[in-house]
Amino acid sequence: MENTYKIGVIGLGYVGLPLAVEFSKYYPVIGFDINQRRIDELQSGHDFTLEIDEPLLTSVSVPAPPAYGHKGLYCTNVLQNIGDCNFYIVTVPTPVDKNNRPDLTPLYKASETIGKVIKKGDIVVYESTVYPGVTEDECVPVIERVSGLKFNVDFFAGYSPERINPGDKLHTISKIKKITSGSTPAIADEVNNLYGSIIVAGTHKATSIKVAEAAKVIENAQRDINIAFVNELAKIFNRMGIDTHEVLAASATKWNFLPFKPGLVGGHCIGVDPYYLAQKAQEVGYHPEIILAGRRLNDGMGEYVAHEVVKLMIKGDIPVKAANVLLLGITFKENCPDVRNTRVIEIIKELRAFEINLTICDPWAKAEDVVHEYGINIVNEVPAGVVYDSIVLAVAHKEFLNVNWRTKVKPNGVIYDIKGCLEKEMITARL
Repeated sequence: MENTYKIGVIGLGYVGLPLAVEFSKYYPVIGFDINQRRIDELQSGHDFTLEIDEPLLTSVSVPAPPAYGHKGLYCTNVLQNIGDCNFYIVTVPTPVDKNNRPDLTPLYKASETIGKVIKKGDIVVYESTVYPGVTEDECVPVIERVSGLKFNVDFFAGYSPERINPGDKLHTISKIKKITSGSTPAIADEVNNLYGSIIVAGTHKATSIKVAEAAKVIENAQRDINIAFVNELAKIFNRMGIDTHEVLAASATKWNFLPFKPGLVGGHCIGVDPYYLAQKAQEVGYHPEIILAGRRLNDGMGEYVAHEVVKLMIKGDIPVKAANVLLLGITFKENCPDVRNTRVIEIIKELRAFEINLTICDPWAKAEDVVHEYGINIVNEVPAGVVYDSIVLAVAHKEFLNVNWRTKVKPNGVIYDIKGCLEKEMITARL
């Protein structure tokens, strides 16, 4: 099989790079990204996402595009280097705009790129999360227009949704069951067999591309709704003076209780994908009430947390204006450097609206990335010798877990634990 395929992976971020590395252990792979800085970094053996460690990246990297029958990964931003591939995989982001409407621009551009090099008999598989119909109704026509080739006659398509969990070193790509699909029964088998050759957890061949697309988008919508439910419970139980985490621990003793926890919902999947499904639902004439209600509730949790912290400070006779507050974490999840679409930013905005002096510490985030995304300055270490009026744990980085934060706040200082991961005796309150 190694002599049959040459794989081009379009987009080398959190999804594309791990996939390219895994395939490159068995096949010739060309990783393509328009970002010159990203290509330079990968060619030097470093991955800023920290998903692939340097020894592994170095071991699979080759100095020139590998030929058929060989294996290895060559990263490039030169379009001609992917022209010899016959199996293309698109792993670009699918964000929403400022009005939470799906933005398919990265997919359109990636499809145009493929359209310039695709040949008769080639297969294009999309992994980016989309609403049902995007692959065949939006992306394929772009390839047809640019290439002049005819879909399902000259070239073929598939959809295999990504299931990458950034920062998770246990559930790596080969250990997560993969959904596959193809534009014809024969192509579906071919796509399924190729992915099955690297996914030890196995594959599930969907009956159509649209079924595979729908399966992916509801995975994250389901999680979003469940988290919204426990976030609402947290608001209710807080008013009743009941510890939400203790309630959830008690309920979890039932065998079929789902163990979701309250918190901020950001990132590129759970905080975004429900909008894709909602958009398509509205296009076909249905207004999705539960999906959008869950999104509204989760989007408001940052503001809620900030107000809870301020209320606790007032109760503790801590002057709010000009108070010195330490905010721990700004990435969208723990032990991950990605700051895009983090909901911690809502806490920051709201606390600053009270004219609070914020020190934002995150040992994982790059300061220049935070400035670029939000215009905010951070530190990577907690300043020594400083005692704060309050501390807010927003992200459960491992560096934050075994610290006595009481030594960092004044005697009446507030410690608010959003993640529910600190010792209860140490904190003032938790979400």
